[in-house]
Amino acid sequence: MNKIQWLITVGALLLISSFGLFLIFKTSDIQPIKVGILHSLTGPMAISESPMVDAELLAIEEINARGGLLGRPLEAVVADGASDWPTFAVQADRLINQDHVVTVFGCWTSASRKTVKPVFEKNNHLLIYPMAYEGLEMSPNIVYTGAVPNQQVLPALKWGVDVLGKRVFLVGSDYVWPHAINEIMKDQLVNIGAELVGESYVFFGSTDLEATVAAIEQAAPDFVISSIAGDSNSAFYNALMTAGITAQSIPVISFSISESELQSMDPKSVAGHYSAWSYLQSMPSDLNASFVKRFRDKYGASRVTSDVIATAYSSVMLWAQAVEEAESTDVGQVMTALRGQSLAAPEGIISIDAATQHAWRSMTLGQIDAAGSIESVWQIDRPIRPVPFPGSRSPAAWQEMLNAMYSRWGDAWANPERNSQ
Repeated sequence: MNKIQWLITVGALLLISSFGLFLIFKTSDIQPIKVGILHSLTGPMAISESPMVDAELLAIEEINARGGLLGRPLEAVVADGASDWPTFAVQADRLINQDHVVTVFGCWTSASRKTVKPVFEKNNHLLIYPMAYEGLEMSPNIVYTGAVPNQQVLPALKWGVDVLGKRVFLVGSDYVWPHAINEIMKDQLVNIGAELVGESYVFFGSTDLEATVAAIEQAAPDFVISSIAGDSNSAFYNALMTAGITAQSIPVISFSISESELQSMDPKSVAGHYSAWSYLQSMPSDLNASFVKRFRDKYGASRVTSDVIATAYSSVMLWAQAVEEAESTDVGQVMTALRGQSLAAPEGIISIDAATQHAWRSMTLGQIDAAGSIESVWQIDRPIRPVPFPGSRSPAAWQEMLNAMYSRWGDAWANPERNSQ
């Protein structure tokens, strides 16, 4: 190599090196897009909500792996609602006004969602709520990606009456979601000629279920519908087993037991009972198999997916699509883009209904086996249009019912009294 060639080579290397340094410094100047994740990492609801955080972080990681959004990486700011409604409101305000996140994915219970709702509306911010709930609500600042009763509760109730019998017992945790869906189901029981033979509520987080199980035993229903949430589920099924009540004698259809909760429950206590969701891990599709594999690759081969995990993951992806379409993270522009957004999700197609800001979801009723899996026994394998306000009462009457409940509990969305029988 002569001197001229050497100088050219060195000059080229210096130019490449300088350009590389420029890219490094340029990249370091890019501000990440901060998104909030607000779920219970401690307390009775941690068993159900912690997996949602895992799913949302997986979605954020995958988005960053393909280059982020708008040329910027996503940065998750995770906050713990601690299974406490006032804490949720404090954390929501902090995420919005101190951490300056552009959206929040959060909540599980309706009590937590209703407590943070005024925070998002006051700040004109965006909450994406990835959980099945009672409906009876529409907020300009919330996109509801979980199922409402006409997509989960009412089809499961109708199946139960058709297949298991007409005598129904309703049991739930003592807060707004179970009370509201039970009112919806009581209207439906009248319409379909079935009979309500009992109703019982359990103080939130309680593990004292003996009185509830005794009431079920005395009423001798054909089946039980359960909206018990969190840690109380394990105690409920154990108490049923102790009392000699089996899935063969009095089956239970749950709206809160998923594959995640089953991992910490005694398989003998739940085998044969039922659970109703839009998604089950056992769904036979290539897209779902890929999702399950990616989730396990990140969190371990023993981990399971569930409806709330799949919904939390899909919620992030729907929001990301809306950001790309809007070419902005502005709340108003993203909200506009979210209306009508569709996604090929692990369960199938999920779409955001433009009129209600609720998701079109499918429905699957599964039976729990002795290994802790849930296998589909009946399904509606097409997206169902969301109807947030059931037609059995007017929207004003439903709101009056909610207002009376809130007032009865001392301006709170959960019963503060432990004696809830």
